[in-house]
Amino acid sequence: MRRVVIAPDKFKGSASAHEVANAVARGIASISPGSDLVARPMADGGDGTVELFLDSGARECTAIVHDPLGRQITAKFALDGERAIVELASASGLVLETPRERDPWRADSRGTGELIRAALDAGAKAIVIGIGGSANNDAGIGLLRALGATTQPIDALHGIESIDLSGLDTRLAKTHLLVASDVDNPLCGPNGASAIFGPQKGAKPQDIPKLDAALAQTADAMARALGRDVRDVPGAGAAGGVGFALLALGAQLRPGVDIVAELCGLPQALSGASLCVTGEGSIDGQTLRGKTVFGVARYAAQANVPVIALGGRIDTSVEAALAAHGIVCEPVVTEPMPLEDAMRNAVALIEAAAARIARTLSLD
Repeated sequence: MRRVVIAPDKFKGSASAHEVANAVARGIASISPGSDLVARPMADGGDGTVELFLDSGARECTAIVHDPLGRQITAKFALDGERAIVELASASGLVLETPRERDPWRADSRGTGELIRAALDAGAKAIVIGIGGSANNDAGIGLLRALGATTQPIDALHGIESIDLSGLDTRLAKTHLLVASDVDNPLCGPNGASAIFGPQKGAKPQDIPKLDAALAQTADAMARALGRDVRDVPGAGAAGGVGFALLALGAQLRPGVDIVAELCGLPQALSGASLCVTGEGSIDGQTLRGKTVFGVARYAAQANVPVIALGGRIDTSVEAALAAHGIVCEPVVTEPMPLEDAMRNAVALIEAAAARIARTLSLD
């Protein structure tokens, strides 16, 4: 009997990781009903991460926080004993804005800091912070201010002159902060937060140099406050610089996919498997920088298991690089189709793609 491990991320805006995994399982089973199908839905620190922890038995908690534009919302986090799992996307995420509202000169990370404070209030002694899917580009200053830091000027979105960390919540010093990040970008420069992620947050081409200069000014102020410079640490540019702010707090950054893989037992599931099917909505250059597909493939390679990655969108310019890492890409959409139709029918398309894989590989 062939064992197939199904370890996809969500297809953002179309299907959760669990929905994708179930669709893949149905597709394979329709061709190969005798296969041993092992589902391990994944995440990389973005939206959907808390849900995976809740599915593992953690307790759901909620808090009133401010969204990227300052509106009060209710956000949830998970509590597992004295460990909390916080998701930036639920408080400071792009999913909380309409496309017309996206504006990196307005959005900040305040709500994520409030969510961390709520986790501390709930008794957390360790906090896992998933920082994917952010709307902000504020170097995490909103988060730090919510936790007690002060800055001059108060408006930190255009860069700050000074920051005082002496007023930070004293509980942070006794709390282990583990950051789940899906990228390794620095804070500033051509591979930094503004240049790489600014456009998806509403930044226009003429905004990028100004946003980057604001982050550099903030980094200078932080370096003076800390006595060390963390702007170039891999992951500092994650989540519009929230990675930078959490590094300043002494947090440990790890690939989010590794944290989730350990939680769900992916390495154990892959042992002795014949195939691993993973996937995400967009397979592109960022995939190579540590997103779910690439992370799952690392674990599969260690177990000598071949990998097929389903993608709603596949950037053909990276297929060769992915193939060099043992990842074969399979498009979910095989004929021209309006994006709205593809997203609306994503689950059915994923199921059909999985059936094609099973038929092509003769899994029956």
